[in-house]
Amino acid sequence: MTTVISGKLLSANKRLEMKAQVESFPKKYGRLPKLVVILIGNNPASVSYVTGKENACIEIGILNNTIRLPEETTEAELLKLIDDLNNDSLVDGILVQLPLPKHIDQDSIINAIKPEKDVDGFHPKNVASLYLKQPGILPCTPKGIIEVLDSKNIEIEGKRAVVVGRSNIVGLPVSKLLLDRNATVTIAHSRTKNLSEVCKEADILIAAVGKPLFIKEDMVKEGAVVIDVGVNRNPETGKLCGDVDFENVKDKTSYITKVPGGIGPMTITCLMENTIECFLKHVEE
Repeated sequence: MTTVISGKLLSANKRLEMKAQVESFPKKYGRLPKLVVILIGNNPASVSYVTGKENACIEIGILNNTIRLPEETTEAELLKLIDDLNNDSLVDGILVQLPLPKHIDQDSIINAIKPEKDVDGFHPKNVASLYLKQPGILPCTPKGIIEVLDSKNIEIEGKRAVVVGRSNIVGLPVSKLLLDRNATVTIAHSRTKNLSEVCKEADILIAAVGKPLFIKEDMVKEGAVVIDVGVNRNPETGKLCGDVDFENVKDKTSYITKVPGGIGPMTITCLMENTIECFLKHVEE
């Protein structure tokens, strides 16, 4: 019997808990957490993501300021803005929505954000903390994947996990989080030889390759847990879909997430968690 894990429902429950937590902050600390999001240009996907973050802040009670800048904003102007926010004691989290226009160096911008305000978990110091098992801010999507697994008490220790995708944002960090939970982890990708056979060995299969409907039924072991991280457009229907051919794969799985409504909502919810964590470290310094 397959269970479809609703990231939307899990997110809603977690946001209720966070809302109650945040409501206590003015009395305890004299203020609310504040997140500043910087959006350069009008990329439709980025605008949609930023709107989702704004709505989550409103829902939970986190102060949010979205700074919208034109596409032609220079790297120097953006760095100056980040420096001002770094030095603003009332700002707890800074997020620059990616991707950036080609004339702005993404690494320079990520490196410019103070690690303790880096709610995305992308700063090299936070990345190093993950790999060195030191305290730091975890990237939101990998954090959300682990929380989804934990929400159903899915055993990770001793399991064979296959992560299809090797990005710095999802594939590599989620592999490390699974390894830290004592899974045996294989990182695969679109050029892995015999990819279908590698995937079929997985007790836990994470699809984060960014290709619509890439994971087919013959790539999934009977009873596997399948987590779909992909956000794509179905080339035939134009509708939102994941990396997993959900309709044909689902009946082989014990647990599976769907796109939309799976990992996406959890990513934003974990961003809210990270903002609260940054706030608490900030006010308790």
